[in-house]
Amino acid sequence: MRRAEIARIAQEKPAFVVISGDLVLSGGNGQDWKVFDKETTPLRQASIELLPALGNHDVSGAESGALENYFQRFPQLQGRRWYSVRAANLLMFILDSTLDDGPGSEQWRWLEQGLQALPPDVDFVLVALHHPPLTQSNSKMPGGGHSPRPQEQQLASMLEQHQQSMRARIIVLAGHVHNYERYEHGGVTYVVSGGGGATPYMIQRSDGDFYHDPGPTYHICNLAVDHDELRFQMVKLTLDGRHPHWTIRDSFVSRAGKAPRAASGP
Repeated sequence: MRRAEIARIAQEKPAFVVISGDLVLSGGNGQDWKVFDKETTPLRQASIELLPALGNHDVSGAESGALENYFQRFPQLQGRRWYSVRAANLLMFILDSTLDDGPGSEQWRWLEQGLQALPPDVDFVLVALHHPPLTQSNSKMPGGGHSPRPQEQQLASMLEQHQQSMRARIIVLAGHVHNYERYEHGGVTYVVSGGGGATPYMIQRSDGDFYHDPGPTYHICNLAVDHDELRFQMVKLTLDGRHPHWTIRDSFVSRAGKAPRAASGP
């Protein structure tokens, strides 16, 4: 599944790829990173830039060695565990949720300052991190899961407060939970995108989730920005024998200065 997703991305040649963490099983294991290097070769051959967020698996093992392995693959980060990237009228804040920090921390202050000093020509803000602020998953689910943590819930409250006075629209992209979910709360769109190939978690869908497919959802997400409009699609992967089959199973359109126009299903 993972190799099929990478092949699809390389074929589509996006401007860049945001990865919501857990690039490897164990960040301190050099062999795991060799697998990452091998399997992401098609992306490098297509000159597609990778913008990663740190996940809990990426810092597992000996953390100093894990981070050394991580930054060796991404020298452009210059050792930064969190960073921002501007792409036309889209501003991305890539966070490190493995630090388990919250209000008052250096990372928190940096994010708030960035939101307060948002350039007027930014129409969309993408906040990417590993641990999701909103999810129906929980740690007691059969087959595994992850409950939302207090620090990400606090982050959501802060983002929603800022959203009330912002013309730019905020989209939060997280991973950690091995499935797909999408919510709207306080004017902010929350996407859980954890369908990169790991053993899937079975989500009990709620009325607040715009996505309703049962079972596993291996997928990639496509974001296209054109002036004041952001178009989002979740493209689901299934296998017909050994042949990948791709279907748009969720989508929405967001416009600067307006609440997102939500859609669900194909």
